Amino acid sequence: MTWHDRDAEDVLDDLDSSRAGLSESTAERRLAEHGPNRLDEGESTSALALFVAQFREALVYLLVVAAGLSLAVGLLPGSEPKYVDAGLILLILLANGVFGFVQDYRAERSMAALRAMATPDATVVRGGEEKTIPAEELVPGDVVVLTAGDAVPADVRVLESQALSVDESALTGESLPVDKRPDAVASDTPLAERTSMAYMSTAATKGRGRAVVVETGMATEVGGIATGLASVEDEETPFAREVDELGRRIGLGVVTLAVLVAAIQFLLTSTDVVTIALTAITLAVAAVPEGLPAVVTLTLALGSQRLLDKNALVRRLPVVESLGSVDVVATDKTGTLTENRMTVTRVHAGGRTYAVGGDAESADGELRRVEEGERSAASSDGGDVRADAAASSDAGESRTDAGADAAVDDALAGVLRCGVVCNDATFDPAAEDSLAGDPTEAALLVAAAKADVAPEFERVGEVAFTSERKRMTVVARDRDGYRPVDANGDASDGGATAYTKGAPEAVLDVCDTVLVDGGVERLTEERRAAVMERTEAFAGDALRVLGFATRALDAAAVDAAVDDGGVADESVESGMTFLGLQGMLDPPRAEVPDAIADCHGAGVRVVMMTGDNAVTGSAIAEQVGIDATGALTGPEVAAMDDAELHDAVESVDVFARMSPDHKLRVLRALQAADHSVAMTGDGVNDAPSLRGADVGIAMGQRGTDVAKGAADVVLRDDNFATIRDAIAEGRGIFDNVRKFVNYLLSANAGEVLVVFFGVLLGSALFPGLFEGDVDVLVLTPVMLLWINLVTDGLPALALGSDPKADDVMRRDPRPSSESVIHGRMIASIFGIGAAMTVTGLAAFFYTLADTGDVVRAQTVLFTFLVAVEMVRIQLIRGRYGQPLRSNPWLVAAILASLALQALVLYTPLNDLFAVVPLGVDGLGVIAVAGVAFLALGSLVERTLDRVVTDRAHS
Repeated sequence: MTWHDRDAEDVLDDLDSSRAGLSESTAERRLAEHGPNRLDEGESTSALALFVAQFREALVYLLVVAAGLSLAVGLLPGSEPKYVDAGLILLILLANGVFGFVQDYRAERSMAALRAMATPDATVVRGGEEKTIPAEELVPGDVVVLTAGDAVPADVRVLESQALSVDESALTGESLPVDKRPDAVASDTPLAERTSMAYMSTAATKGRGRAVVVETGMATEVGGIATGLASVEDEETPFAREVDELGRRIGLGVVTLAVLVAAIQFLLTSTDVVTIALTAITLAVAAVPEGLPAVVTLTLALGSQRLLDKNALVRRLPVVESLGSVDVVATDKTGTLTENRMTVTRVHAGGRTYAVGGDAESADGELRRVEEGERSAASSDGGDVRADAAASSDAGESRTDAGADAAVDDALAGVLRCGVVCNDATFDPAAEDSLAGDPTEAALLVAAAKADVAPEFERVGEVAFTSERKRMTVVARDRDGYRPVDANGDASDGGATAYTKGAPEAVLDVCDTVLVDGGVERLTEERRAAVMERTEAFAGDALRVLGFATRALDAAAVDAAVDDGGVADESVESGMTFLGLQGMLDPPRAEVPDAIADCHGAGVRVVMMTGDNAVTGSAIAEQVGIDATGALTGPEVAAMDDAELHDAVESVDVFARMSPDHKLRVLRALQAADHSVAMTGDGVNDAPSLRGADVGIAMGQRGTDVAKGAADVVLRDDNFATIRDAIAEGRGIFDNVRKFVNYLLSANAGEVLVVFFGVLLGSALFPGLFEGDVDVLVLTPVMLLWINLVTDGLPALALGSDPKADDVMRRDPRPSSESVIHGRMIASIFGIGAAMTVTGLAAFFYTLADTGDVVRAQTVLFTFLVAVEMVRIQLIRGRYGQPLRSNPWLVAAILASLALQALVLYTPLNDLFAVVPLGVDGLGVIAVAGVAFLALGSLVERTLDRVVTDRAHS
């Protein structure tokens, strides 16, 4: 069915709906009928498929073949099938598969939970009441409310539009936003020109409107496109790509070593060919970290859950890497550094200044005149102007001739009235918790209520606010007899008043006159300068300042400027009369100064980018600990060439009067100077900056859906302290990934080196000793697989849950060019592997020489490797200043691994593994070798640290 060519009321009838929306019961029934309003993401991977995937590695196939060879050898004359070896190989393969499955399954569930948290919301009308619900719960017939910045949540037919405009480039490719109106269009109108419709995956860029949902989910236009597309695979993290590449390189090297080991065994020992092949294959499988990418992804997913506990929703896992290298945070002021609870504390009207008392959410509070230079909003000896202002508001005619004092009160009422009419927030002084909407606009309503200014009006048109214009105008018919102070238009017979609010300089730009001392005077340069001087004085007290103006319009002017959709053109903003100023305070959040100090201590510079003027921005910056020296404004940024801006961004920390274009240019200048930048934003036009930043951070409470969709991280509390916490957690998560990778690779390297040099040294030191039934010189294939199972399993996973180090915010940021596996780590991996080889083979050959028992020597080496890999964990963590007790999960994992090893040694399982119980002598050898390994390992780490330090200072 086509919807764009039909009258809006007919569409509502066909959907059995109304402008009051659906009832909850009807919506529930339709949700069951139509299903969730979401696009299919392809078939999800089942638990069985995840489990089977653990055994699809080529090297695992080789082990299965090796197990088969162990059985097939029984077919040879004089040989017996090796049932125990084959069974243990398959059993350990199964256990490794279970571990891998658990890792992948938890990662899949964690990512699903994160995706669910990122699901957008929609404002819907149910039973005549507006409410916010997940967009997935929308059904055909729902009436939704769209405002600038909202993502269109489904295919909808426009019912009402107040300058509503939608960016449909994602669907149609058209670069310019499309104005939306409720009027039907011809049935053959192309998709890109259907002004009566808005479609899923597009975004409202300005204005507001209401629309009825006509299609949801896969029935939408974008759903039709998605139907023919294959599912897109999840984005692979840089960690996974890097580790996967390293795994392939290690695999190639290990296969080469395995061939060498096999050749040496064949030439220098009497081991049978089947065992030689089995050993070589097992060595390759034991050394290649094929499970690393999955475990890294799991570690990042679990870390993202921790970030969520800190009110930071990570939408893309790779951002964790970027969080660790951020060295500049470019942040908004309002709501991020401040409480976003605006309170009008000063009004300037008619040449007089008034202090406004009371709190931010109550109509209780007095307005008093204050003397020149008085700074405290709570102290003044002036009279209460509340009654006079109220009387002025109720007057049926202009009072410009009523005397100086009356005119001052009339001017005050005019400024407050303008703040009420030119407003989209709501406030009912008689109701509890009824304040809703933008905090700045809400503060204007509360200030007017404190003076009993409550105008009655009908809104007929609007010129929407944009970040470029920095002002908003509403055309309204006054229903209480009010006429603006200039009284140039005819307020009767269809006439109206244009009310404008915005940045004082932007409002002054459209004014010809100004209200001064009871009369309307020409706006001279001197008077303009006086207004801006007052603005700067307010801003010096950290107040956000708005200017207000009006203009009377006759009926002809209204008809000419306002179309049927309520869109007014900018002609209504010419020739206005400037009324005055309102200054409001948004105090800094109490926790922000400490958070900024922590960032500075971590080598992270904090830059403020605000739409307020430089004086206000600098005042707040100084209060929270940001250097306000040399603050720049957006126009100054625009006037600079690239070279000048490149120099400026290295020394300036406060940028004021910034538009989204200015922000994007500063961002690019910072990145060109090799900074890794995290940038905050909340508006539609902030999306390019959020997308371009190394870490884009959207505001969860006041941010638009478009901004959230473009961001990497969404702050659920809009608080700068959460950015600090996210950086700290990101650094901690990155540390854990490095610990895990270091531990796993160094353990595998040690095992490879032990087997390789064990064959070489054993053949040279003990020629002819290994004859007869001895299968392998140092370790059996089953032993190698078991070591990997008990050391790469629980302990490695527990490292992923390590708490962040105490000094995580006392280090400089990691260079963004530095990979996960850097030169020092590679040196550590092979240095520790060498220490493990030296001490382990010393224990092996000592036991062999002392007892002449190869099996006992194998058992000592087998147990030694399990034990020292537990020691290796703490060697790694010690570099981060973390005692073992700081991670109870790790302690439990280590104890479990040692208990499993003891189970193999001291139960009948020892027959299956071909090992013997160790007494005090054997355990003593392991202890001495372990202490030697600890000393050598510590020496390796200290030497590497010294080399790194020397290079840094050279």
